[in-house]
Amino acid sequence: MHDPRSAAESDLLEAWRSARIGRRDFLRCAALLGMAGPLAACSRAPPVAGGSGLITVGMPVPAGLIDPLTVGDTGGVCLLSQCGEYLAVSDPDLRLAPQLALSWRPNEDGSVWTFQIRSGVKFHDGRTLTAHDVAATMNRLADPANGSVALSAFAGALSKGGARALDAGTVEFRLDAPNGTFPYLVSSDNFNAIILPADYDGGYERDFNGTGPFRLERYVPKARASFVRNTDYWGAKANPERVLFSFYDSIQAQVLAMQGEQLDVLLHVPVQGGQGLLADPRLNIVALPSSAHEQVHMRTDQGRFADKRVRRAVALALNRENLVRGMFRGRAALGNDSPFARLFPATDPDVPQRRLDLTEAKELMAAAGVPNGFQATLTTERYQELPDYAVVIQNAVRKIGIDLTLNVEDQSAYYGRAVFGSSDWLDSQMGIEDYGHRGVPNTLLTASLGSRGAFNAAHFKNPEFDNLAASYIAALDLSTQRAYAGRIQRLLLEETPVVIAYFYDWLSVTAKHVSGVRPGANGQLSLAEARVA
Repeated sequence: MHDPRSAAESDLLEAWRSARIGRRDFLRCAALLGMAGPLAACSRAPPVAGGSGLITVGMPVPAGLIDPLTVGDTGGVCLLSQCGEYLAVSDPDLRLAPQLALSWRPNEDGSVWTFQIRSGVKFHDGRTLTAHDVAATMNRLADPANGSVALSAFAGALSKGGARALDAGTVEFRLDAPNGTFPYLVSSDNFNAIILPADYDGGYERDFNGTGPFRLERYVPKARASFVRNTDYWGAKANPERVLFSFYDSIQAQVLAMQGEQLDVLLHVPVQGGQGLLADPRLNIVALPSSAHEQVHMRTDQGRFADKRVRRAVALALNRENLVRGMFRGRAALGNDSPFARLFPATDPDVPQRRLDLTEAKELMAAAGVPNGFQATLTTERYQELPDYAVVIQNAVRKIGIDLTLNVEDQSAYYGRAVFGSSDWLDSQMGIEDYGHRGVPNTLLTASLGSRGAFNAAHFKNPEFDNLAASYIAALDLSTQRAYAGRIQRLLLEETPVVIAYFYDWLSVTAKHVSGVRPGANGQLSLAEARVA
């Protein structure tokens, strides 16, 4: 029987043999296609010898109810990752490793994906995991009636009813359109996609019922959570007997607790506000390159920013190298005004990097009929370095005549109801918002830049872009993905609906006596292999 993956696998092997891609990208793409050999290189690390009693972690207060369907904040995501598991896990090199799925494979065009589910896995309440639980979980996430955060990832990819169990160990996903990187959408890359019992109907905070290496001991909203080793876990048992999470309402409080040796681990620390930890010789900094970034949008449908020459002028006024060196102390990578971070294998490295050019920026302003500039308002949220970044932009565009008034709001005011017409984020003339890490840029392409995107604050509507994004997402092989990515990158440089000046590293902190902590760049934290010396 003809193997539908053969063409994509042959293309990948040829790219590896001809040195067009490196070992990391080869393994990542091989894992995505379900090639058996390379997956061995991505398998679970052996358990750490010996045991540790207690690991203490500092983290932000979860923003709301801990419910896998609706969680969207760092604190909530971190807690979910203690008890919940995914079909696959995206590692720091963006490779997919099997977790609750053993393997996956597409049909000829990537419109149907079939997953084999691991046997012998039990939920914490003693029930056995089956493919029916997997299908029910994904259909629940894809149902608009449930208001899941995962809808932004599933939009145009998976609709309610698209997942079905073929038998107890096999799940078939029939997609809305071909998708060459679909496994990422049901992996840890989509942090809402932890597998729950088929009859789940809410109330996750009662028991945190999952399949993971830790079980809930106690959860005190707004204060703390503790978990104990799951002795019935399907894989290697967790090294720590118990893990304790303390919640803090500010980064300053977390920094003081870490400096005061009250914590073994700090989930995340930004450069701005965390400087005191970054040079502390008692601590280890775990830095993960990521695709997380802060996106500057400009309304393309009204006002002065409707002229793409003005938008390009704004982008050319920024000194990206200074931003990386100054605001991030070098712990960031340059951005090129598209979601394609350098760490994505599909990103076309031959697209020229946009840099500071005030001469060209002023020429563009003159050509747009505003040689003396204009006034505008930049609205953003009070979050990490965003207020500082707003000031940097204000000073930069002043050099080309744009007089920006800054409107910095609390997060709840900025995002509002997160729908057009009721959100300062989506309705503002110009704004800045924070986007978390993803292993593939698909959601950003469709949700934040697609003509029908729910997060399209720039109101950017470009049929050519939409077609290119659909073709990129559908491509199964790396060379085709890269070809479409390059065209998208160049189109966005020309149109500049958004400015993405940098992609910042995810920084976690551990005490010197702690090892084996595995953070994820989207807020997850694996402590199963952690130990205290």
